[in-house]
Amino acid sequence: MSLPWRQAPGNKVEGVGGVGMKVTMERTALLKALGHVHRVVERRNTIPILANVLIEAGNDRLSLKSTDLEIEATESVPADVGQSGATTVAAHVLFDIVRKLPDGAQVSLETAGQAGQMTLRSGRARFQLQSLPASDFPDLTAGEFPHKFELPAAELKRLIESTQFAISTEETRYYLNGIYLHAIDVGGAPMLRAVATDGHRLARVESSAPKGAAGMPGVIVPRKAVGEIQKLLEDPTQDVKVEISPTKARFQFGDVILTTKLIDGTFPDYARVIPANNDKRLVVDRDVFRNAVDRVSTLSSERGRAIKLSLADHKIVLSVNNPDSGSANDEIEADYDSAPIEIGFNARYLLDILGQLQSDTALVKMSDAGSPTILQDRDGAAALYVLMPLRV
Repeated sequence: MSLPWRQAPGNKVEGVGGVGMKVTMERTALLKALGHVHRVVERRNTIPILANVLIEAGNDRLSLKSTDLEIEATESVPADVGQSGATTVAAHVLFDIVRKLPDGAQVSLETAGQAGQMTLRSGRARFQLQSLPASDFPDLTAGEFPHKFELPAAELKRLIESTQFAISTEETRYYLNGIYLHAIDVGGAPMLRAVATDGHRLARVESSAPKGAAGMPGVIVPRKAVGEIQKLLEDPTQDVKVEISPTKARFQFGDVILTTKLIDGTFPDYARVIPANNDKRLVVDRDVFRNAVDRVSTLSSERGRAIKLSLADHKIVLSVNNPDSGSANDEIEADYDSAPIEIGFNARYLLDILGQLQSDTALVKMSDAGSPTILQDRDGAAALYVLMPLRV
């Protein structure tokens, strides 16, 4: 987003080596806005302008923008603008200065005739900050966004939090380094579905598709953008405006706009790894199960985190054998009356999934010791998780 008086890169912008910019605002409002945008800026940059935040003053507003060329964050807040203009200064330095000013302070930002500097004043404190021209700042937001819809913040938060843990961190399989967001028809009902997988576990969560989401392309929102979106979901009662194109996505949270490039890759056909005929059903108290897994896994190896579950006669025996540290076992009651089975899992992965379930009980559906296992709150739940077993 650019203010109406913002000129194209390469043109002279008022306030850069010209008349000068002057804007005053409350420290609290400036700190909140900087808190939203400065996180996008990488601490180490080979391109100096990317370490800076773009500051634009005009029309009784102050606009702040930051980018790493993959994500762009913008926030516009009310301000007392004495002179319109624009400049850029080090984002993290500015944030740290404003953070350390006293509560309730007024902050003045000024650029005078001399190019290359911005003055920050607050009370008796005065800071001279090195600046770079606003005309050099890159713009990520150009282009059309043909698919637009609004989503309750609470629903977007649920979609993200229920899948984020399964995003892969393996850079070679870059197409798994995000959440796959797409519209799909489920039994005649349009749904918005989020999927993430790292090859060991898979999370699939869906919500009723909002008006405007139908026909949107399946897009992969990168891991860093997902983390920033999650942090910006501060007000669960607001609606988030979402705009999608084949290459970018834009999320608007009130005065904050986050634009991100999408991962240019093909997400795998995740439906192929979700088993349809797992006939061994286990129903167990979620907290009892999770606590037992946590206890017994204390002795599991750091590398594999392997834990074995032995299921038979309405009980689960959990065990770990680690030559380096010893062995452990525990037994809990469960609703299980299928053929006995022994199956192993990575305890950390199992705990991650159990931590996402919302109901008091967990439904676990298995086939055999070598096939994918399904975990849900119940049959037909909006969230479904798949976990690959380990050899134990």
